[in-house]
Amino acid sequence: MKYDKPTVCVLDASTYVGFWILKGLLARGFRVHAATQKNGETEIQKRIREMEKEEERLVVFSVDVLDYHSILLALKGCSAVFCCLDSPEAYDEKMVNLEVRGAINVVEACAQTDSVEKILFSSSLAAAIWKEDISSEKDVDEKSWSDPEFCRKLKLWYALAKTQSEQAAWALSMDRTLKMVSINSGLVLGPNVAQQNPRTTMSYLNAFVDVDFLVNVHIRALEDQSACGRYFCFSHTVNTEDEAVKLAQSLSPLISLPPRYHYEGSEAHTERLRTKKLSKLVEGAAY
Repeated sequence: MKYDKPTVCVLDASTYVGFWILKGLLARGFRVHAATQKNGETEIQKRIREMEKEEERLVVFSVDVLDYHSILLALKGCSAVFCCLDSPEAYDEKMVNLEVRGAINVVEACAQTDSVEKILFSSSLAAAIWKEDISSEKDVDEKSWSDPEFCRKLKLWYALAKTQSEQAAWALSMDRTLKMVSINSGLVLGPNVAQQNPRTTMSYLNAFVDVDFLVNVHIRALEDQSACGRYFCFSHTVNTEDEAVKLAQSLSPLISLPPRYHYEGSEAHTERLRTKKLSKLVEGAAY
């Protein structure tokens, strides 16, 4: 059977966001290389293997992001890659270094192919909102970056991983003249998110996005040739800690409440977050 849509790669397709991007691509007629990391047989990996048996446009690859050559095999023949790196375990300093190295290997592997034309890098708002003087900024937009030293001081390992891996990917992609777009999402909500993404904490609940909308944005960024740079992606905000606690409670018991959220009345200042670029990207797209 002939297909009009190109072949793309989703790496790591066994992460929560990666899996839903994989499903969205297949639903839109793309041929997909689903690259999953060798971290045990998770529920999502089992589902992907079952999908491969029924979907002729899906090919599954087992990769190690620290093994450059395994990434190259998964990228063969692909015109774009969705890079969705995420740890299945709690983040610590070691995990930060592993994710940064993984991001570098993915971008370098793309540079060594003859086919990859664009990288869609799935990042986080956590890579933009954590720094000492953030409250003094009028707007927090795509030009904003979290301060690595501030993240280290507060042991915000997830934010540090997202900041440094995205910065490393940008630096290398520019050096290798690769076209890259990053999608910096808020807290992702969707079916079974607490079970499949249990590391989520209240630290990232101030802005959130439905996984279907997030998938649409990623695919829109692939198809829109004018898409470039970073895009903040969230569809809802939580403006008080009381609202945040209620949201977390609705996701309990797998999402815990850190002690600092036992205090009342503190505003989250999400009104400073800007998504003007995102609005332009999705303009005219049907959701």
